[in-house]
Amino acid sequence: MKILYKNGLVYDGTGAAPQIGDVLTQDGRILAVGNLGQAEADRVIDCTGLSIAPGFIDAHSHNDFFCDYDDAERYFIPFIRQGITTQITGNCGFSPFGVEADSPHAGVVGAGLFATKNPGSFRSFCENNKGKLYVNIVPLIGHGTARIGVSGLDPKPMDAAGIAKMEAAVAEAMENGAFGGSFGFMYEPGMYAKTDELVAFASAVAKYDGIVTVHPRANSAVALGYSLLKRNHIEIALDEVIDIMERSKCRMEYSHLIFVGTSSWKCIDPMLKKFYDYRAKGYEIAYDNYSMTYGASVITVICPPWYMALTDKQKHSAFNRLKLRTVINVTRKLLGLDYKDITIAYINDEPKYKAYEGRNVAEIAKAEGKDCLDLYLELIDASKGAGSVYLDKYYNDELIRRLMEDELSIFMTDAWLEPKGVQNGAAFQGFPNFLLKAQQYGIPMEKVIHKMTGKTAQRFGIRERGTLTPGNWADITVFDPNGLKVFPDEPGRSAEGIRYVAVNGQLAVDNGQYITQQGGQILLKK
Repeated sequence: MKILYKNGLVYDGTGAAPQIGDVLTQDGRILAVGNLGQAEADRVIDCTGLSIAPGFIDAHSHNDFFCDYDDAERYFIPFIRQGITTQITGNCGFSPFGVEADSPHAGVVGAGLFATKNPGSFRSFCENNKGKLYVNIVPLIGHGTARIGVSGLDPKPMDAAGIAKMEAAVAEAMENGAFGGSFGFMYEPGMYAKTDELVAFASAVAKYDGIVTVHPRANSAVALGYSLLKRNHIEIALDEVIDIMERSKCRMEYSHLIFVGTSSWKCIDPMLKKFYDYRAKGYEIAYDNYSMTYGASVITVICPPWYMALTDKQKHSAFNRLKLRTVINVTRKLLGLDYKDITIAYINDEPKYKAYEGRNVAEIAKAEGKDCLDLYLELIDASKGAGSVYLDKYYNDELIRRLMEDELSIFMTDAWLEPKGVQNGAAFQGFPNFLLKAQQYGIPMEKVIHKMTGKTAQRFGIRERGTLTPGNWADITVFDPNGLKVFPDEPGRSAEGIRYVAVNGQLAVDNGQYITQQGGQILLKK
C-alpha cells in the first residue's frame, strides 16, 4: 500500500531544520521525501499544520519480557500511542534470552523483576516472536541473565569455567544479531559479579563491536552500598563504568543518567565533565535520560540491605528499630529525599492498601496518625518487600533542560505497563513530554527529534531507521505541535497530539486512534 503524508513540516531526523513537504511510503519502505506534488498513492494523509518525523526510538526499555505474553499487545499500546516505533531492550542486565532452555536456573530469569514464558537462546527468542511484534525490538543480552544461566542467583564469584560459559552465551547472541549487552549493578545477580567477570562480558560484546549499557551501582551522591566517608557515590559508580570500558574497549551507554535527591543535583557538572573528558580521549561513552522528575522503584529503596536480611523477629527488636531509624534519617538528610517523595504505586490487593495508591508516605502517615517510618515499615511488610513506588527528585526542570540540550544525551522511557496499581507516566506520556519541554525551554525541535530518532539509531548502530531517507524503513510519527498535551495527575492516560504512527509502513495510530497491527520486527545487527 502506498501512503502519501502530504504537506507537513518534515523533520528528517538528522537534526537539520525542517521543511514543508511530503513523505511517500510503500511496502514498508520510504519511497520519496520532498515536494512530491500529486504523487500517486492509495491513501493521502493531509498533514497540514502537523509535523512529520521518523518513528521515535526508545533508548531504554524492558518490553522484550512481554513479547511472548498472551496479552502482549496491551503492554505495547501505550508506547505506540506516544509515537514510539522502536524500543532498545535487554537493559539493566536482564534479557529474556541468554540461557539454555534446560538450565536448572531458567525459571529465575528476570530475578523477580521480570518474567518470561520462554527463556532460552537468542535464536529461539527471534523464532518465537517472528510476526508477533507490535513495535521493532533492538535486542541486548543481559549480563544478569547470562550469569543466571550458569549459576542462578548464587552470590559466589564466578570461576573461569563459569565465565567461559557466560561468554559462550554472549557469542550466541551476538553472532545471531544482538546489538550488544547490558549490566545491572544494583540487581541480583549483577551486584555479585567481580571486575574480571564484568570485563570478560564487556570484552565478549566488544569483540563484535556491540554496545554495552549500564545501570550503575549508584544514582545519587549517597548510596547505601558505599562508605559515607567516600566522595560522591554517583561519581564513584561512573568510575567503575569507565574502568570496565577502558579494559574491555567497548562502546558504553550509561543508562538513565539521574541525580536522585537534591544533594545529588550538584553532581551534574563533574559527571558531564567526565563524559566529555573520556570522549576527548577517544572513548565512545554517552548517556540517556528521562523527561519526568521521577522513576519507578521498589518500596525498600531507602531501606538498608542489612535490615532486609534480618528475621521478622529481629526486625521488630527495639535495638534494630532504633538503628534503622538512625540510618534512614541520616540517609534521607544526606540524599535530600523525604517520605513525601515516595509515592505508592502498589502494595497488595487489600482495600486498605489499594486506597494508598497514588499517595505519598508522608501524606498517608499524617492521615492515619502514624509515624512515617512506622508506616513505611508496615508497607514493606504488607508487600513482603516487593511493593512498587515512584521515587521523586530524580531531577528538577533545570536539570532536565540541561540534559536535553547536552550533545551526549538521547531519550528513553525505562517504563512498562504495570499489571496493578498506579502506572508510570513515562509509559504513556514520556516522549510527548520531551516535545512539550522543547517548546517550554526554547530548544529547537529538530534537535530534540534528532535525539529521539537518528541520533539514537546512530549510537546503537541501527541501520535504515531513524531518518526520513528514501530506502529506509517507513517508521513514521506525525504529531500536532499545537495539540500536544500530557496529564501529570493522570499518569495512566495517553498523551494527546500524536496523530499518526506507522511501524514498517503499517499504520498503528490513525488520526489519534490505535489500530491493531503486528508490523514490528526483531532488528538484527549487520
